Amino acid sequence: MVLFDTHAHYDSRQFDPDREEVLSSLADQEVALVVNPGCDPASSQKAVELARAWPFLYAAVGWHPEDCAPYAPESLDELRALAREPKVVAIGEIGLDYYWKENPPRELQQRVFRDQLALAEELNLPVIVHDRDAHGDCLSIVKEFPRVRGVFHCYSGSVEMARELVELGWMISFTGVLTYPNARKAVEAVQAIPPDRLMVETDSPYMSPVPFRGKRCHSGLVRYTCERMAELKGLSPEEMARITYENGRRFFRI
Repeated sequence: MVLFDTHAHYDSRQFDPDREEVLSSLADQEVALVVNPGCDPASSQKAVELARAWPFLYAAVGWHPEDCAPYAPESLDELRALAREPKVVAIGEIGLDYYWKENPPRELQQRVFRDQLALAEELNLPVIVHDRDAHGDCLSIVKEFPRVRGVFHCYSGSVEMARELVELGWMISFTGVLTYPNARKAVEAVQAIPPDRLMVETDSPYMSPVPFRGKRCHSGLVRYTCERMAELKGLSPEEMARITYENGRRFFRI
């Protein structure tokens, strides 16, 4: 089995005590590739530095909606410069998050989202979209940029929205949430999505799959999401791993 964790945050301080040990262990757990998205310019810079240091690790750069309060249009120049690094494969993690009341105002989130979609179009890079309790606005805004392609990561929308994204040429990715007993919407979405549009991820250090729920996640646990996806699609885990690995390589142009 060869696995591609398409979304993990190794720049997170939760990995400060043992980051090198965790990353060194992934090859033995059959993880061949990982993409580390940034959440603001500082974490994006750290993601780039980690990608330089680890051959299997790639980076994305962007403003996460939860972290975009300090955003100013000139900060796009920082992202533009980082995006020229050879191992930067996407603009992300970007999008909308309406879940937390203390998040930046929705109008600001939407402005930052649009600005980064425009940057992705300018640089001919795909985007990694965070969508939490903002399904309608996320879908509406990405439709404003028909030349941009991306992935809705940690997908939590409806089957109908998943089908619409697939029609638009987008990818959809799932975390360990797919293994949770109450993951009905995610299960239905996986069953409806063609295999060539699926990717797997951990969102490390978050979203650990069953039976590790509640513990810090790492890329070695992506196999549990892949195995559950294989079960839902009627495929072997090895075949699902191969499909999602190739999907990820194609999407990120690795």
